[in-house]
Amino acid sequence: MASAGSHETYYVPEQTRLPFFASIGLILTIFGLGNVLNDIRASESSSFSTLIAVTGFLLLSFILFQWFSTVIRENHAGMNSDQLKRSYVWGMAWFIFSEVMFFAAFFGALFYVRNFAVPWLSGEGGKGPTGEVLWPEFQAVWPLIENPNAAIFEGPHESMAVHEWSLAFFAKYLPFWNTLILLTSSVTVHFAHTALKASNRKGLIQWLSVTVALGLLFLSLQVIEYTEAYGHYGLTLDSGIYGSTFFLLTGFHGFHVTLGTFMLSVMLARAIKGHFKPDDHFGFEAASWYWHFVDVVWVGLFFFVYLL
Repeated sequence: MASAGSHETYYVPEQTRLPFFASIGLILTIFGLGNVLNDIRASESSSFSTLIAVTGFLLLSFILFQWFSTVIRENHAGMNSDQLKRSYVWGMAWFIFSEVMFFAAFFGALFYVRNFAVPWLSGEGGKGPTGEVLWPEFQAVWPLIENPNAAIFEGPHESMAVHEWSLAFFAKYLPFWNTLILLTSSVTVHFAHTALKASNRKGLIQWLSVTVALGLLFLSLQVIEYTEAYGHYGLTLDSGIYGSTFFLLTGFHGFHVTLGTFMLSVMLARAIKGHFKPDDHFGFEAASWYWHFVDVVWVGLFFFVYLL
């Protein structure tokens, strides 16, 4: 058994109010966004709700900037021991695991709807007269983007063929290119990591710049896709269970891509300032882990949401 004197010094940060204010910013952001969605659903003005969400997001962003700046200064000052660095690794690993469970819940909901709820509504599986009472004309088909509230399909959105064409358009073009973009970005961030470990700072900056550019390109194409879906093809949050699952899964993934792109942009700025060393760069590693996770999730989305 090791003696007490054999343990290395473990740096304990000073007390801070940053977690408290970060919680306030997060609460305001989520509360404001929830009210924005409710206002949109009720066709009401969401200016006040938007103000709350933006205020919360700005507060959260400012607090996180201060918080991580403190962590970086402590690392440069040599305060982080090997034991503390291991805690960073485990912390990031558990964070990514929680994100895996987050998306697993939504993929599970999609699986349940497609394989159980929709067939039951059409009378399959001996689930009684549920479909006959709620929606007698219902047929178990996927994607299910029509519902009893047919008013949302007025005008050019009335024909089911229009929706089928739009989904084929999405699957063959924008999501396909976005898949190639994200897979390519995983390769470029790996090249950046390899350059960092080889003390090739120029290569690190170049490959990381390409990765950030690919992330921004992905988000730009997703904005175009959403604009087409809402403005031309009637695929909205109100257009049945397919619309709900589509925008929840792709929307949350888009948020994660935004966060990952921001993280890599910060890593790029730090790389330009010369922060990283071949044997001390966990901040970059954590961002690259997160980016690879985001890419894997998108591959699942492409197959289960767009193709199947």
